[in-house]
Formats: sequence, structure tokens, C-alpha cells
Amino acid sequence: MDFDIKLFDDYRENNRLEAKKARGGLPNSLWDTYSAMANCYGGVILLGVIEREDGSFATTGLKDIEKLKKDFWNVINDRKKVSINLLTGEDVEAYEIHDDVVMAIHVPQATREEKPVYLNDNLFGGTFRRNGEGDYHCTPGEVRAMLRDQTEETSDMKVLDELEISDLNLDTIHAYRSRHAALRPNHVWEKLSDAEYLEQIGAARQSRTDKRIRPTGAGLLMFGEEYKILYEYPEYFLDYREMLDPTIRWTDRLQSSSGDWTGNLFDFFFRVNSKITKDLKIPFKLDGITRIDDTPVHKAMREALANCLTNTDFFVPRGIVIRKDAEHVIMENPGYIRTGKNQMLKGGISDPRNKALMKMFNIIGIGERAGSGVPDIFDVWKSQGWETPVIEEQYNPDRTILILPFVQKQLSQGNNGSKIQNEPINEPINEPINSTGYEKTLLEKRIIDILVMNSNISQPQMAEIIGVSLSSVKRTIKKMVESGQIKHEGSKKSGRWIVL
Repeated sequence: MDFDIKLFDDYRENNRLEAKKARGGLPNSLWDTYSAMANCYGGVILLGVIEREDGSFATTGLKDIEKLKKDFWNVINDRKKVSINLLTGEDVEAYEIHDDVVMAIHVPQATREEKPVYLNDNLFGGTFRRNGEGDYHCTPGEVRAMLRDQTEETSDMKVLDELEISDLNLDTIHAYRSRHAALRPNHVWEKLSDAEYLEQIGAARQSRTDKRIRPTGAGLLMFGEEYKILYEYPEYFLDYREMLDPTIRWTDRLQSSSGDWTGNLFDFFFRVNSKITKDLKIPFKLDGITRIDDTPVHKAMREALANCLTNTDFFVPRGIVIRKDAEHVIMENPGYIRTGKNQMLKGGISDPRNKALMKMFNIIGIGERAGSGVPDIFDVWKSQGWETPVIEEQYNPDRTILILPFVQKQLSQGNNGSKIQNEPINEPINEPINSTGYEKTLLEKRIIDILVMNSNISQPQMAEIIGVSLSSVKRTIKKMVESGQIKHEGSKKSGRWIVL
């Protein structure tokens, strides 16, 4: 029997909806999905429901709903089976659909203190997450990342007992101090020695081992040299790629491993910030007759870049990548979003992965500690009339991606002749772009644009970004593969798309 899935439409986004028959009792896979949803965005598990190949749902019904509920609560409260019960009684509901009874289990997203949620008393073998294809076993690296994020003292606060203050780059330290002095003249820290100053800003702390002042992880990342940073953070890598001319692979490139500069975060931030803001096509403002070059867009770009650096998990592979083309700046950092994407978009909670780094940026006037940084960025983009920024999360390895478009939202004429914003793209997107029968539909063109920016993206993520149904994306992807426009290499879980 058909099932009114509209009750759970909100959960289609980010693959947060799972249907299971459960005719023979609680399926074992239920607990994999519980762990996976709790470790990602949460979601709803429907028992007594099947999903057809076309994406529609139908009820199969449950035989004994009361016994099923009892069995469910017995298992979820068994610490040897499930590491934590995140649910209350209101999270489990029964629905009567004509002659069938179905059960809906609402799984909340676990907090970082509660993650990882795992099964069978097996931390490394029983932790799951979800991707575009369903539930998957987390790698040991993903589990360790969740464990690191449980603590209030972030990993960048750690004292590095094998390093000396002299291992840091003196020129970078003095450049930082000069910026602080310009922002806060005659500050009480101005007369401190370098070692005392570094201790005040969180770049150094007293070692418990020998009581000497030694660099912290944050101090090494901010002021160290790349080859020394790699001793503590072997996955550390910074990469800026500028692609403004389609005939040239890179019009500009800056990598921490090049050996001709320090490769630390402080120098990377200011070099890259000047590169991503130098060509901004925005009108300058005047204060009387004085031109003001530091506009809200410039401030938003600084905020976004600081967020990228201070929320990086420096133990996760692939490094920080900042890409600039004619229409976008894309910022990628290792690590999932600690507060969750929804809370990040709402703002109000600041929970940086590297608190000491965030403090050091704040001291020189960069970054927002009130948790409003991302909503402010979105507001600035809206005020410019640009397309809405996009935030993506990827797993295995964990990665957060912020796409900042510098493209005006398309406008169309309303019935009364006024200009209105286009609605999210829907099914007519499969019509040809123009009357001459141009070979690509608008949806195909959008998919290609997305794949050029992110070759590892999943089909559910594409559907979310474009604003169409997942089935539309799947049909179009199949057509594009068959017509030779794109191809997929590798496994479904970790492969990549190639535009031909």
C-alpha cells in the first residue's frame, strides 16, 4: 500500500530517511543505521515500510507493534549492544496506514561529547556513518577524529615537550606582534619578551615535564616552519590554487611544501587573503571623501578563511585547499562540522576545533567567537544579490567544503512585471537550454559545474545543491554517462567523477 512520505519529506535531505520491512522482528541492520544516523545528521528509520526502485514508499505492515517496541527499548538500553541511548519515548511513534501499522524511530544527531555511537561494545568495529549509498563502517581514523573532538581542551592546546621556542619562526612572530600593536597600541603585552608574549596568546605553555615554557600545537601551526610542523602533524598541507585562465592549469599556486616560504598558518592566511580579495567586483564605499576598501565582503572573506583554518583537523589527510576561479572561491578543510551543519547555519554557538588558534586570530582582529560568523557570511552574500553559499560535508576522510559564488542570482519577470528571484530548479530543468536544441540541458550543465568543483560529491549532495529530486539527478547522471559526458572511476564509496 502506498505510504504518504510527505510526513517525512524534511528527512530526504542528506540521506536521513531509511525504510525497513521488519516483518520478522527487528532487523539487525536497524542498529547499523541507528549508529550511522547518530554519528551524522540524525534521521528517521521507518519499520514496516519499503522503498521502491523509483524512490516511492509502500507499507508492508508490522505483525506485533507492541512486542516490537518492547524489543527495541530492551536492546537500545543494553550498553553491551548500543553505546548510548539518545532517544526518549516521544522519538518512537506508531502510525496506522489503512490496514497496516508502521513504526517511525526519530534518531537525533549525537553531540560531539556523545560521539562515536557504536555497537556491540566494539568501538573501532561497530561505529557507522552514512553516505549517499547508505550505512558504512567508519575507519579507525574517523573514530579517532570523533574521540579527539570529545574533549573540551582542543588538541592545539597540547604542549609540545620536544620543541623549544627557538623552533618557531622569529620573523612570523614579530609580524604577528606588529599587527597586534597596530590594532591595540600600548597594549600591556607589548613590552613582554617573545616567550612571555607567546604564553599570553596561547602559543606556548609551561611543560608539566620540566616546567619550561614550550610551544603548543597552536604555536607550532601558526609560527612554525613547514618541515617542523610535519613532525607533529604528518598530514599537514596547505594549498592555494588559482584558476582564472582556462588555457592554463594554475594562474597562481601556493603550497606549504614548496620550501620557499615558512608554510605556516599565519603567513598562509595573509598571503591567501590578499589573493582571494584582490579582484572582488564590488563597489567601494566612501567615508566623507576617503575611500573605504575594507567592505563587508572583505570581512566575510577573512571570516570564512579563518573558520577554515581554525576548524581543520590537522590529523586527517588531504589538507587545506583554497581554490579560486572566475566565479567562486572554494574553501576545503579536513574535519567534519563539530556543531553540525544546521547549527552552524543558525549560529549562536562557537565551538572551534582549535580554540587556541581561534584565540590567536581573534587577538589580531580576525574571526568571530560568538558563533555568528557563518550566518553573517550568508547575510553579506544575500545583500550583494549573489547566489547563496553552499556548505558540504564529506566523510571517509572527513571534509568540510564552503563554496562562495560571486554570481548574481538569476532574475525573471513576475506576472506584474516586477523582478522576482528564481525558485529552486525543478523538473523543467530537463528541457534544452535554448530552442536550437543545445546538447546539454540546464540540469546537465549544473551537474558538470558541480563536478568540476568537487569530483567526489555524492548524488544526494548534488540534488540538495541544485534543488531537484534525487531521482532526477540519478536519471540525468545515467544519461550523461551513457552519452559520454562524464564517467565515474573507483568504488561508489570513495571513487570520483571525471568530466570528459
